[in-house]
Amino acid sequence: MPTSYQAPTRGDTREAKKTVSQSTRSNIKGDAATVAELLKTKGGNVLSVAPGDTIATAVGILRDKKIGALVVTTADGALAGILSERDIVRKLAETPGQTLPQLVSENMTANVITCAPEDTLVTVLRLMTVGKFRHMPVIADGTLRGMVTIGDVVTYRLQELEHEALQLKQMIVG
Repeated sequence: MPTSYQAPTRGDTREAKKTVSQSTRSNIKGDAATVAELLKTKGGNVLSVAPGDTIATAVGILRDKKIGALVVTTADGALAGILSERDIVRKLAETPGQTLPQLVSENMTANVITCAPEDTLVTVLRLMTVGKFRHMPVIADGTLRGMVTIGDVVTYRLQELEHEALQLKQMIVG
């Protein structure tokens, strides 16, 4: 036991501090990390295909860049949809041997759930989990600003937790 510790005695007049168990709300810091903070470290580069490109073109990009989804954009850069590996695999099962020549527009997810830079990562993670998807385009002022993946969010949060643990250790050690 450290020499600086003095156990309370029966006649001690100091009031003991009351402690409260942690809750989800108390454990999430008030300035929760946002999509914008993640994009600062990740960057805002987004790989995309056009609706008129073939699935073969998209598969080549996915393979070469080692990514799981592509944003589908119109000629003026507007978001038209998203094409994921999962979309392609489903189409391969439906039309074996006939999928690669098909158009991206016929196979993409057109109703895309997006997020904004000011959205918290916790919110984005919940949306991805509930919607069962792993990629989310970031839109600000009607413009595509980036793409976040569930892996990006988990990695960012793990780095935050490692930093918090280090700060706690430093605080305890002094």
